[in-house]
Amino acid sequence: MKLGEPTLDQLRIFIAVAEHGSFGGAAAAMGRAVSAVSYGIAQLEAQLGLTLFAREGSRRPVLTAAGEGLLAEAHGIADGVDALLAKARSLHAGLEASIGLVIDVMVPGEVTARVLGEFRRMFPTVALTLNIEGLGAVAACLIDKEAQLAIGGPVTADHPELERQVIGEIDLVPVAAPSHPLARAGVQPGESRQHLQLVLTDRSRLTEGQEFSVLSPATWRLGDLGAKHSLLIEGLGWGNMPRHMIAGDLAAGRLVELDLPEKPGAQYRLSALWRRDARLGPAASWLIDAFREGLA
Repeated sequence: MKLGEPTLDQLRIFIAVAEHGSFGGAAAAMGRAVSAVSYGIAQLEAQLGLTLFAREGSRRPVLTAAGEGLLAEAHGIADGVDALLAKARSLHAGLEASIGLVIDVMVPGEVTARVLGEFRRMFPTVALTLNIEGLGAVAACLIDKEAQLAIGGPVTADHPELERQVIGEIDLVPVAAPSHPLARAGVQPGESRQHLQLVLTDRSRLTEGQEFSVLSPATWRLGDLGAKHSLLIEGLGWGNMPRHMIAGDLAAGRLVELDLPEKPGAQYRLSALWRRDARLGPAASWLIDAFREGLA
C-alpha cells in the first residue's frame, strides 16, 4: 500500500483531538469548525491507511493502538517545526543562532553552572558550544575563531585583536599541605625556589615560553586544576590556587595558606573577551552581564 504524506495541519488536528478528547474540544481550541476537524482526521487516516480513533455512535473518540503509537511521532514533528519557527523569529529579531563560549578554568564552577542553566531557559533557540581552557588558550579560541565570546584572565587580555570588559576577580593564594616545609612560619626569601612548584600549563601558542607566577626552577606542569589540587593535598609541592576552590581544604586543615616573602598570590582579573571585528548579539551580551553578576 502506498502511503500519502500528512500535512502539518493534519498532525496538529490529530494532537488536538487526542489532548482534548473530542472533536468539539479540539475545534474550540483551534478556532475551527467541528466539521473541519473531523475532515482533517479522516484525511490523515486515509493518508496513513490507519484508523487513529475508535468512534462509534455518540462515544467520545478514543485512540486506537495505532493512534497511540503515532501520537509521539506527531508531537515530535510538531515540536520540531515549532522550534524551527521560534529560531527563525529570533534570527529576524537579531538573536544569535549559536554562540561558541570559552571559559577560564579559574571561573568558579558553581557560577558557570548557574549562568548557563539560566541561559538555556532564557535563550532556548540559541545553540551553545562550551570549552573550558586555561591561561592563553582562552584567548586563542577567539583569535582562531573557535569561539565568539570568552570569560578569561589577564594573560592575553590586551591582545590587539580583542576587546575586553572587566567583570570580576578571583583571589589566588599560595598553598601547600600542612606537612610541607614551606607551611611553617618564618620562611626566608628565596626558600620557595628550593621546592617543587605545581604550575598550571598554558597550552596556547600565544604565550608559549612565558612564565606566570613561577618562582621555582623545579616545576610540574599540569593541564587542569583538579590534578593540581590532588597533588597539593598529597604534599607533593606548593602552588597558587583559586581561594574559592580550596576554601574547604583550608578550613579542614588539608591545605594551609603560605606566607612567602615573594607574595606570589594575586588577584586574577577576569574579563569578557571578544574579537574586535565581531558584533555581540543579545544572547552574548546577556552572558557578559550574568557572569559579572555571578562573580560580584
